[in-house]
Amino acid sequence: MGAPKGNQFWKQRSKHGRDKIFSSPEILWEEACKYFEWIDENPLQESKIFNGRDGIDKDTIDIMRAYTWDGLELFLGIDSLREYKTNPDYKDFSQVITRVGKIIYNQKFEGAAAGLLNANIIARDLGLTDKTDNKNENTNTHSGDVVINFTKKG
Repeated sequence: MGAPKGNQFWKQRSKHGRDKIFSSPEILWEEACKYFEWIDENPLQESKIFNGRDGIDKDTIDIMRAYTWDGLELFLGIDSLREYKTNPDYKDFSQVITRVGKIIYNQKFEGAAAGLLNANIIARDLGLTDKTDNKNENTNTHSGDVVINFTKKG
């Protein structure tokens, strides 16, 4: 059986809402730095086949792993940092969120520019576009009628 209608039990709560996942911006920054370190220390692995002196050799090489917001959220064990970006109660966190965003953007941009990450994928992810303006500057107007005059030679 549920609580009686019209009850005021909710007023007896010791607090409203849940605790913040990160009690301070400094703790969020420290955890974000741990994520960046983990990414740097755990690159992706790619198998490569080389034509060596003694025949064909197979080896693995390290490939740069990109920083991502989704990866950071998974590392932190949270669903989303959106609340820290938009909720006025978390305004103290805005500098950390902005800084983390710039680090993520910069790492992807530099990795793609150096050829360490797929430039097409990173450009789309970062919202970068290569625009080509194909305007026809010809101001001559044409009515659509074409007249061809034939003359007969002698």
